[in-house]
Parts: sequence; structure tokens; C-alpha cells
Amino acid sequence: MDIKDLLIKDAMIMDLQATTKKAAIDEMVQKMYDAGRISDIDVYKEGILNREAQTSTGLGDGIAMPHAKNSAVKEATVLFAKSKSGVDYESLDGQPTYLFFMIAAPEGANDTHLQALAALSRLLIDPDFVAKLKTAETPDQVQATFEAAEKAKEAEEKAEAEEKIKDTNRQYIVAVTACPTGIAHTYMAEDALKKKAKEMGVDIKVETNGSEGIKHRLTDEDISRAAGVIVAADKKVEMNRFNGKELVNRPVSDGIRKPEELINLALSGTAPVYHGNGEEASSEEEKSDNGTLGQRIYKDLMNGVSHMLPFVIGGGIMIALSFMIDQFMGVPHSELANLGNYNQVASWFNQIGGAAFGFMLPVLAGFIASSIADRPGLIAGFAAGALANAGGAGFLGALIGGFLAGYVIIFLKKLFKNLPKSLEGIKAILFYPFFGLMITGFLMLLVNVPMKAINDGLNGFLTGLSGSNAILLGALLGGMMAIDLGGPINKAAYVFGTATLASSVAQGGSIVMAAVMAGGMVPPLAIFVATRLFKNKFEKSQVDAGLTNIVMGLSFVTEGAIPFAAADPIRVIPSFVVGSALAGGLVGAVGIKLLAPHGGIFVVLLLSHPLLYLLFIAIGAIVSGVIYGLVKKPVAQ
Repeated sequence: MDIKDLLIKDAMIMDLQATTKKAAIDEMVQKMYDAGRISDIDVYKEGILNREAQTSTGLGDGIAMPHAKNSAVKEATVLFAKSKSGVDYESLDGQPTYLFFMIAAPEGANDTHLQALAALSRLLIDPDFVAKLKTAETPDQVQATFEAAEKAKEAEEKAEAEEKIKDTNRQYIVAVTACPTGIAHTYMAEDALKKKAKEMGVDIKVETNGSEGIKHRLTDEDISRAAGVIVAADKKVEMNRFNGKELVNRPVSDGIRKPEELINLALSGTAPVYHGNGEEASSEEEKSDNGTLGQRIYKDLMNGVSHMLPFVIGGGIMIALSFMIDQFMGVPHSELANLGNYNQVASWFNQIGGAAFGFMLPVLAGFIASSIADRPGLIAGFAAGALANAGGAGFLGALIGGFLAGYVIIFLKKLFKNLPKSLEGIKAILFYPFFGLMITGFLMLLVNVPMKAINDGLNGFLTGLSGSNAILLGALLGGMMAIDLGGPINKAAYVFGTATLASSVAQGGSIVMAAVMAGGMVPPLAIFVATRLFKNKFEKSQVDAGLTNIVMGLSFVTEGAIPFAAADPIRVIPSFVVGSALAGGLVGAVGIKLLAPHGGIFVVLLLSHPLLYLLFIAIGAIVSGVIYGLVKKPVAQ
């Protein structure tokens, strides 16, 4: 199957109207559905958004390749779309995107489909080909451009194969490329590395770990001969074969955008030497050159938090609903201690929510540990979280326990590294679980003592918050939510809020959680206010985006304000921080409590003073919006 068989005319948009990433995805998915290539918009779109959540498919140089492989796809398809004005697609280079290739692959797609998709990825590396696509005006011209490029590519590969002569004096390296879906980035990184190596006079062999399986597998001879190794991957690849080799370990996006840097580093003689551990390792393990210590700690922490939050949100809202149901159905004053369990219906909600909520700390610690030490870290991490929960050490104890468990397993891997080959098979199923559990468990019994005291003190402080303490803490957390709009500081404030919610449900909710959500709702709403009051200072597309931001703000999606902050951070971020801190401080001053960890306006009935809460958010948004509007330069400037 050729690319032209996938790139059908009915699934082309020659003048994409969208100006934002979300709108562009919606427009392309709808076109895919209208062309009869997918059966379910929501299912296919979910696959697209899940892929975008891992890393943006906006590859830079004006190109984006959103893709998904799921049950909604009826026939393998590549939708081509072209934007004349450009779309802010959160591309890796921060520049607007003009050409889109939305790839739809059905579940169980055969190698023929995937090879055609890989060929598409390779063609897009050629700037001349991309330039021709940008000037195409009709679907026929798009198809003709692809057909001509495919023929030229085949002729070039044939000529290279005929003329290739082994030159043992040339420098030689090997590489592995892989992305989570294995459809696009894998092959684009392959082609970028090969093309740059050819320009530099370097021989290279690239193994691809894509959806069609492993292609061009590196042999022992290839690896032995290579001066260095490049692993450009965002998923697990076989690493131990590179034991003792100088290895450059980077995300797959670096293979696409920084091939020369990676090749030079692999040949420099200064790349870190990889030391295997007798097991399969992922490209994110043994991160000798993949970020600073702080970046690795943050990644490990966020791995735990991202897996924990669904349990917190789902379980927390179910428990909150049990309180609300009891309040509606009525509870005698003498039975208020049983609120949430008094009426049978409320009790059902409470039991279900409690079951999910109870996994919060084990999941947090377990997935922090697994991020550090891969699968062997899970059991020790889960146990550490459970012991922190049972021992009263709470969220902070589980966080420490997750890191302890991960590094205990790393220690055990090094300890058992030189075991006889006959014992290799039982390390993962016996030695790591047993010794990891034993060591981590006894360490947690020690950690729980001071951490319980800290946790009890913190909970006592938060429970008794009033007056200036509540105002200051609310203002601080509210402002933190606006500093980086979904980044590490924002996440730190949010995680702190959810941790307090776990221990305050019985007291009617958390003032801290209420302040955090208020602070997070302000920035998108401030954009709405500014674009309405100061229209002359914004482009039409920005004014339109302001309407979208009111929905995001009311839904507690702080990230909706990111495009505005990225375009003018010096003026925008301080404006946001002022309004968010004001809203959080007002919430703290009144002592408003929230029973849910997320939801925005949709959980307003789970607030102790819903109308006041909405008023304080509105005040914060208006203050931020007016400040932003006043300091922003008009469009003409």
C-alpha cells in the first residue's frame, strides 16, 4: 500500500480554520469522521489527546503529526491539513504549525499500513518536499507531490545500495529510535539521524522499535564495531546489549531535532559508558546523561502523582457526594459524626469512594519507585505507601517511602549483579521482591516515627487555620498555581492541596484545597476579562481564545492560559499571580472548605460557601484581567 492510498482526497483540509491546538484537533477529527474513516469521534479523539499528553506531536519547522491507533479507526488514513495563518500547536520549537498529518491506524493494522506510515515520516524530513506541500492548493496537487517524492526516494535508495562500498576507515555508530505509538516519531528520528550522518561522512545503522516490530535489528557485530551508541527513545528498548559502550540516551524528539548534536556526542569519546544490570532496561533508566538530578527527581515524583490523582479525584468526589447525599436526606444532630454513612445510599457512595481513596498513598509510592527502578520497584513502593498510611506518616511519609523503595531496589540490582547465570531467572521474582520488601519495610518503620509527628502537626495546623495564617497560606498557594500554569510549582501546590483533603474530609473539607482550586481558576478567567475589556490590545484570534478560556477557567483547567503567558511572560505571569493570590487569600480569610479535589464550577455544591467562593474567584479574575490589560501593549506595538 502506497502513501497515496492512505492520503485520500476526501480527508484533506486545504484551509484549516482553527487557531488553537484544541480547535485544530477537533476540526481534523470531525473531517476524519465525515470522510467515513473513523466510526467514533470520542474514542479516536481520546487516542489523539492521550498521545499529545505524552509529548506534543508538533515536531517543529511548521509540521505536526497527531496520531492514534484504536478501535474507532475503520481504515488506515492520513489526513492532510494546511493552515494559512498558522496554529499555536505547542510545537517543540515554539513556532506556529502550518502542515498537519493526522494519522489513523486501526487496531491490528498490518505491516503494509505501518510501512506506508513510516515512509510518510521519512519524506517529511526533506525541506524541499515540505516547501512544495506548503504551496499546494488542491488535493490533487498534494497527492502528486507525494507521488513524485516517493519515486525520487526510491531512486535515491536504489542508487545508494548500488554504490555503497564498505570503508573501514569511516567512523561508525549505531542507534535505536522508538516512540510510544511507534508510528511517526520512530521513523522520523531514524531518517534524521541517517541523513545527518551522511552529511557528516559517518556510517550509521539505525534500529527502529515501531508498531511494525523491530526493524534493522542491531547485531552483536554492529554494536562491537560501533564507536558509540545513540538511543533516541521514549519507551522501553533492550539496553543491556550496550553494556560497556559509550551511550547517548535522549528522548526521540532529540533524534528528530538534534541529530548532529547526538552524533557528535556519540563520537566525542566523552559520552557516559552504559553499565547494564542483566535485565531489560528502558531508555529512561540508568539516566547517565538524561537530565539533572533535580529533573530526574521531579520526573519520578510526577510519575507517582500522575498515577495517584485519578484515585484521589474519583474517590474524593465519591466520598464528598456521600456527605452531600446525607445532608439532603437529613441526619439527626446526634448522628453528625456519621455524616456520609448515616443513610444507606450515602454509605454506598462512601464505601466506593473510600476503596479508591485508600489506594492513594500506595499508588503514589509504588509508581515513584517504579519510575526509579522499573517493575521490581512496584512491590516495595506499594508496601512503603501502605505502611505510611497505616503508620500515620501520611502523604509526606509515602513520598519519602517511594524514593526509598526505588533506591533500595537499585542497590539490590547492583548487589546481585554478579550472581551466577543459573540464578538470573529468579532475581526479579524472588530476590528483589523479598529483600526489597524487607529492607524498605524496616526503613519505613523508622521513617514513620518522625513523619507521623510532622504529619500530625501539619494536620493540626491546617485544621485550626484561621485569621492571618489562613490568609497567608491561601494567598501563597493561590499564587503558586499561577506562576507556571501546570508546571512544577503549580503541581506542588495542587499535590499539597489534595494531601490535605485526605485528612480533612471528616471535617467538611479542606480550606487549602479550596484556595488551590480558586487560584488555579483565576488565570484563564483573567484572560477572558482582559480580552473583553481591552479588545484593541489583542488580535482577533486572541479575543476568540478568550471565550474558550472562560470554559477552561470554570472547569479548573489552568493550562488554558499558557499560550498568552508564553507569548508575553513578563507582563502576563505577574498579573495572574496577583489575582490568584488575592482569590486564595480571600478563601482562606473566610475559611471556605472544599470536599472535592477537582471539578471547578461543577463541584460548587461541595463547597461550604459556594456563592462567596465564586465571588472571590471573580474578584481575582477581574483584578488580574485589568492589570494584564493595562500593562499589555496594543497590537500595533
